[in-house]
Amino acid sequence: AGMATAVKSVADVRIERSGSQRWLVVDRPAEQLWGTIKDFWQENGFTLAIDQAQIGIMETEWAENRAKIPQDIIRRTIGKFLDGLYDTGMRDKYRTRLERNASGGTEIYISHRGLVEEYVDRDKSKAAWQPRASDPELETEFLRRLMVKLGVAKEVADKQGAPEAPRVNARVVTLDGLPVVQLEDGFDRAWRRVGLALDRTGFTVEDRDRSQGVFYVRYVEPAKKEEESNFFKRMFSSKAKDSAPRKFRITVKGQASTSTVAVLDADGRAETSEVAQGIVKLLADELK
Repeated sequence: AGMATAVKSVADVRIERSGSQRWLVVDRPAEQLWGTIKDFWQENGFTLAIDQAQIGIMETEWAENRAKIPQDIIRRTIGKFLDGLYDTGMRDKYRTRLERNASGGTEIYISHRGLVEEYVDRDKSKAAWQPRASDPELETEFLRRLMVKLGVAKEVADKQGAPEAPRVNARVVTLDGLPVVQLEDGFDRAWRRVGLALDRTGFTVEDRDRSQGVFYVRYVEPAKKEEESNFFKRMFSSKAKDSAPRKFRITVKGQASTSTVAVLDADGRAETSEVAQGIVKLLADELK
């Protein structure tokens, strides 16, 4: 009977997974969760750069990766006095996205983006921030911590979300003369995967319409040029520097057990440029 009680107490919070991706499913409306999740990030030492309840997205500022700081005895003794003397050379930010599900509950996605400080010249006199790969382990760690914040016992949360072998099932194909990503997934799973891929690759989701399968996104140049990939350096050439951020529609269309992901321009027309090819390749690489 004791075991049944333990299970019942966490019945409304669980981790679901697909390949390397994890998300929480909570049987409560998004409105009830927003303030708690906001408190969660602040309690973990982050400040929020984006806090938009109406579209269900919050994002932290870049923060130093304290988990990588050496915990030697001097540091433990003197504590915060030494904070300014240690720099890990790494920065992290997290985006949290809330999606309502059909049963009135909420799916919560946490995506990580990272920077690492690297020397950019041979004599190691100049350093710059460069993107580093998203870390699914960090995402899972914060999902577990959030489970505890939402009322799950820590020992129960720690057992959640064991890894599943990732499936490599995203490929770029040409459809009606346009590049698209083809996924061996039905719509629901494809929608989740594309949403997380967008969150991890620097796009800002301004709105989304799940019933139509559309993410409305924009790409903003990073504050530091060093953070750009070569593709985005070409995409935002000096001629485009003064223009507004480019906006796109990313569409997900499912048919039985396969889905296609396409890039349209802001008005919903086919985006035929090198930009579309670059975005499709970027998404395919992230979805693998």
